[in-house]
Amino acid sequence: MDVTLHLAQQPEADELLGRSPLAALVGMLLDQQIPMEWAFAGPYAIAQRMGADDLDAHEIAAYDPEAFAALLATKPAVHRYPGSMAKRIQQLCQYLVEHYDGDAAALWKDAASGTELLSRLNALPGYGAQKSQIFLALLGKQLGVRPQGWREAAGAYGDPESFRSVADITGPESLAKVRAHKQELKAAAKAAKGSGKSADK
Repeated sequence: MDVTLHLAQQPEADELLGRSPLAALVGMLLDQQIPMEWAFAGPYAIAQRMGADDLDAHEIAAYDPEAFAALLATKPAVHRYPGSMAKRIQQLCQYLVEHYDGDAAALWKDAASGTELLSRLNALPGYGAQKSQIFLALLGKQLGVRPQGWREAAGAYGDPESFRSVADITGPESLAKVRAHKQELKAAAKAAKGSGKSADK
């Protein structure tokens, strides 16, 4: 895995995401309730604060929980909820150590199909159905991980040029398209909620 991603919109952080399977997994884990760029810059910030040029699942899994939470909370904080996210990252790394000897890439190296890879992602702590499908689409579209049936397993996120998620972001233009799509979804959800309320009256 040695690809240039454009998710953090910071050269050093994006470079780490492109060469480190664990950094990419952690970035995806952090991508909730904060702007995408903030989330995907998180792995680089964590590595820097740990005095390393990459994340190590064994090291993070064994880290003192309070010290790790403090590391994420140091300003500028890695996430809006650094305490709970520190716990989730450690749980993710502990799972990888237990099931894959700490090698994040082993998740997909021998996956025989998109369905199998999706079920492995779904089993990760902190990864729900949507997050797993988006990460699977990112693997297929940008990181060259394409087991048979990966697009189908990723659902709508696997569609070519769908501009629905981080899987489609390759630069400022595609970032703007994904943002626009998300705003449309929010507006539609708001409108549906509003019409539901008036129907209830």
